[in-house]
Amino acid sequence: MPYIGEIWRVEQGADVVGEITVTEADFPWLNGHFSPGPAFAALRPHFARELALIDTLDEDLAAWEDAYARASDGVRLVAPRGPVAEFLLHIEDDAAWFRWSDEPFPAE
Repeated sequence: MPYIGEIWRVEQGADVVGEITVTEADFPWLNGHFSPGPAFAALRPHFARELALIDTLDEDLAAWEDAYARASDGVRLVAPRGPVAEFLLHIEDDAAWFRWSDEPFPAE
């Protein structure tokens, strides 16, 4: 099955945020085991805040967007074949789930 077993890297500049080993592919989402790297400690509270706000999108989209912007600031997602253009990434404990695109997401 495509993607299963692949290792995707999460980077911030030259720093390693972590690696995701894909365990499930449920289009458009990929799910996997997250192994944190040295740069994750600084981003952990932002990913936690983003997830805490995800259920309140209808009430306060701006708060979630701000939290996600802090979590993803300067972060890139690197597939086994190279960096992707756009992504949406969630990390909780040792789990990560994400969707990605080789093209930038359309502007709203």
